[in-house]
Amino acid sequence: MEQAVILAGGQATRLRPFTDDRPKAMVEVAGSPIVEHQIRWLHDNGVDDIVISCGYRAEVMMKYLGDGDLYGTQLSYAVEETPLGRGGGLKFAARSLAFPDQRWVAVNGDVLCDFPLSELEGQHEQLGVTATIALAEYQTSWGIADLDGDLIRGFVEKPKLPYWINAGVYCFEPGLTDLLPDEGDHEDSTFPKLAMEGKLGAYKIRGYWQGIDTVKDINQAAADLQAR
Repeated sequence: MEQAVILAGGQATRLRPFTDDRPKAMVEVAGSPIVEHQIRWLHDNGVDDIVISCGYRAEVMMKYLGDGDLYGTQLSYAVEETPLGRGGGLKFAARSLAFPDQRWVAVNGDVLCDFPLSELEGQHEQLGVTATIALAEYQTSWGIADLDGDLIRGFVEKPKLPYWINAGVYCFEPGLTDLLPDEGDHEDSTFPKLAMEGKLGAYKIRGYWQGIDTVKDINQAAADLQAR
């Protein structure tokens, strides 16, 4: 895959005051905005043509990132005049992809990850589906009690559970664009329809992934990046 859309228009009220003057994707983690980490990861995986879907405080992101020359990429921006929702924003941005007849990757603007995109695409090809969702293993933020009857023998802090969640990274066939809603959320419309038709694949991430929804997530991601 050579092209991508980054969904970076969220206001992220739960991250205020960090997002009072910038979109969520511009919140810094370990000294760099989330979106900058994503661009560098995409570039490292051979994706050099990126459309950024934005709306809220888009000018902040555009001024900081520019045309992508600093990262060895070509950046363009699809700025929503009115909020279209995640699915609508994705469709609006996809219309600006440089290669409309080629496969593309989409990334939510609030995730940090490090895994080979070639593995995601390989799984997608093997399944022969229209869309493939990268999944991350669910990790609870709570400690789990180790019970022996009614006695507690200990605690397991933040264990990973045998469930998989949407990691916000997708591999799409070019025809997927027309299936996205003009407004609203693709997870409520497009994905359920594809699942019923047997055209929605899954790829389990074995590398690093961290969603950014709270200040606690920012601190955890920063510690992870510094350790790596």
